[in-house]
Amino acid sequence: MTEDSTLPKPRLAVIDYGMGNLRSVLRAWEHIGADAFLVSDPSQIANADALIFPGQGAIVDTMRLLELTGFDKMIRDWIAADRPFFGICLGLQALFEYSEEGDTATLGIFKGSVKRFRFNFRDPTRKIPHMGWNSITFDSAIPMTDGLTSGQDQFYFVHSYHIVPQDPSLALFHTDYGGQFVSGIRSGNCYATQFHPEKSQAKGLHLYRNFLRSL
Repeated sequence: MTEDSTLPKPRLAVIDYGMGNLRSVLRAWEHIGADAFLVSDPSQIANADALIFPGQGAIVDTMRLLELTGFDKMIRDWIAADRPFFGICLGLQALFEYSEEGDTATLGIFKGSVKRFRFNFRDPTRKIPHMGWNSITFDSAIPMTDGLTSGQDQFYFVHSYHIVPQDPSLALFHTDYGGQFVSGIRSGNCYATQFHPEKSQAKGLHLYRNFLRSL
C-alpha cells in the first residue's frame, strides 16, 4: 500500500466473536486510512485484504466463541494461506497450542504455550497483571519496525499471561518484565503483538501504518 489517497483503501476485517469493545480498534485503523469493518461470520471476510484478530478477557471464553462461530477454522486457514493477519493481545496468545489460563487448548497454529507470569524474587513493582507502558526491543530491520527505536519506544500492555514459542525465530519483539518475554511475533504475513497498538498513541498508530504499507 502507498500513501496515495486516490488508491482504494485497504479493507481490514476485524473479527467480532462476541467479546470486548472493538470500537477503539476500528477507530485506530480508520484513523490511518484503512477501511476497517467488523465481521461476525467467516463468510463476511471474502473481500478483505487483511484479517485483524483483537482479543481481551478470558481465553476459555475466547476459544469457546471462536469454535461456536467457526472463526477457529477460518483463522487457521487464513494464516496457512499466508494472507495478511494482525493479532492483538489474546489474538496473539490464541495462536499457540495451549494456555495455562483455564487449562485451555488453543488454535495450535504455532508450537508453544501461554504461561502466567512468575517472579523468582519479591518486587512490589512487578504486579500481575502487567499493566501500563513498557518498551519493546527488536533486532530485525524489516518494514514492520521501520521508524521504531528498539528499547525506547513505549507500548501499552494489559495481561497476566505471556507466550513461550517453541521456535525462537518467531519472536519479533521482546519486553522486560521481571525477565524477558516475547511480546510480538512474525511468520510470513502473520503478525501479532501482546501489547495494544490502538491504545499506544502515536507509536501504536505508526506500527499499524507499517502493517498497512505491506499490503
